[in-house]
This record gives sequence, structure tokens and C-alpha cells, in this order.
Amino acid sequence: MANIKKGDLVQVITGAKQDRGGDRGKQGKVLEVIDGGNRVVVEGVNFITKHNRVGQTQRGTKTGGIETFEAPIHVSNVALVDPETKKPTRVGFRLEEQVKDGVKKTVRVRYAKKSGKDI
Repeated sequence: MANIKKGDLVQVITGAKQDRGGDRGKQGKVLEVIDGGNRVVVEGVNFITKHNRVGQTQRGTKTGGIETFEAPIHVSNVALVDPETKKPTRVGFRLEEQVKDGVKKTVRVRYAKKSGKDI
């Protein structure tokens, strides 16, 4: 089971501080998980600029120009945010029993551990 999934709120824990133009300390929602969990795309973090060659479609409209979008960052550089304290925290798993149609099933459930200090 993955520690970080699409839709989770995460915080960047490495890199340059925000006052120096970096992304450390920023929080954002995970838009995409890439390569089996090694990289994640976080909303509003790690913007890059891509220059596309100007072209023309068959209808005559121009394409290309400068695009800005989020680039993926490594999953070890982000930490899950505890929904109660809004601080970065570690992730734990516990076994819970679910009853579905009269059948008991043991499943692993992800939960945020208690965050005493910032990571």
C-alpha cells in the first residue's frame, strides 16, 4: 500500500526555502503519482517553463509558445499532512476488519501518525 496517493494533501520538506525562491514548506494536493510511487506531481509546486515551437494546425490557428506547468518531484521530498494539525507527519498502517455482505475481511488502512514536531 502506498504512503502517498492521488488527492492527498502533502508538504514539501526539502529544497530551498520560500524566501530564497524555493518550494520548501509549501502545501498542495497530489495531482498525479508517476512510476509506481517514485514521483508525484503536486499542485502549485515545482513549476517549470517549456518553450514549444510555433506551428500551425490545419484550420490555421497558431500553436506553441511558452507553457508553465508543475513538474514531478520525488516522493521522498514530500510528507503527508495530518488533517487535524495541518502539519507534516509520518504514515502508518493498521489492520481493520470490514464486514461486507456478512463476510469478515481484514484490510490495511492508512492513517497519519501523531505529529509532535515538524519533520
